[in-house]
Amino acid sequence: MRERKLSRHDLGRDKFLSELHNWKDQYGGTILRQLRTLGASLDWSRECSTMDEQRSGAITETFVRLYKEGLIYRDIRLVNWDCTLRTAISDIEVDRVDLKAETFLEVPGYSNPVQFGVLTSFAYPLEEGLGEIIVATTRIETMLGDTAIAVHSQDERYKHLHGKYAVHPFNGRKLEIICADDLVKATFGTGAVKITPAHDSKDFEVGKQHNLDFINIFTDDGNINENGGPQFEGMPRFTARAAVIDALKEKGLYRGMENNEMELGRCSRTNDIVEPMIKPQWFVNCNTMAKAALDAVKSKEIEIIPPQYEQDWYR
Repeated sequence: MRERKLSRHDLGRDKFLSELHNWKDQYGGTILRQLRTLGASLDWSRECSTMDEQRSGAITETFVRLYKEGLIYRDIRLVNWDCTLRTAISDIEVDRVDLKAETFLEVPGYSNPVQFGVLTSFAYPLEEGLGEIIVATTRIETMLGDTAIAVHSQDERYKHLHGKYAVHPFNGRKLEIICADDLVKATFGTGAVKITPAHDSKDFEVGKQHNLDFINIFTDDGNINENGGPQFEGMPRFTARAAVIDALKEKGLYRGMENNEMELGRCSRTNDIVEPMIKPQWFVNCNTMAKAALDAVKSKEIEIIPPQYEQDWYR
């Protein structure tokens, strides 16, 4: 990107791998020369690269074997998504920024600073002429992917609404009123919380518990996709933020905005705002391996010295 203004997607897989090998030849050689200079006692005749043909074959073979044994599996998980890089990034690559109140920040791809550190309230109309239910969010654009509204089971204000439905103002989707006591504090805000399982870690867990729909509303580069509806489709996510507020005002459902202390995730490489997104990921089931490791220490086949560190091993 720095040298030729190209991304790996522009290059395509084969050319990208070729660039990777060129990088390895250039910089990998430097690392090996440094090891020789340090006097490392290595068998240089066995030098190889992780991505050469023989090693790649072994990796594929291992992957397929573990998959057939049921130890490698694929599942949908929420990841830290960088819309600039168009890839998932690890937790260690996310810089956490504390905001005390309304703050405007520069975001890659946007000509004007974007507003953060505010809580936006709006109303969902209820079915059966039951009135409305007010929720609040720091990411108003994600309401396009809401699939439920959560309340506390003991909150008297909402007991008559358990199992009832609100109606989404932009697509007519029915949102069930569910009880999620682990998530909702009756004393915080209105005591009602919008649930967007595809774009929030806590909502993701609630979505699994209550078998809710997971609706992803973003493209990989951070624009609203077809699930966001024709009114907003194609808009960059933070442009849609303002557009959703305007649309709620038009429908008389906007209820206000207030300062909100919050934590914001930014990519340490691009400075983009990290977007929680559901993506298929590969996992290794470590249960059998973990049991073997635990049994080895319990049976004293492996002895850990000093013994107080056994608890660390078990944990």
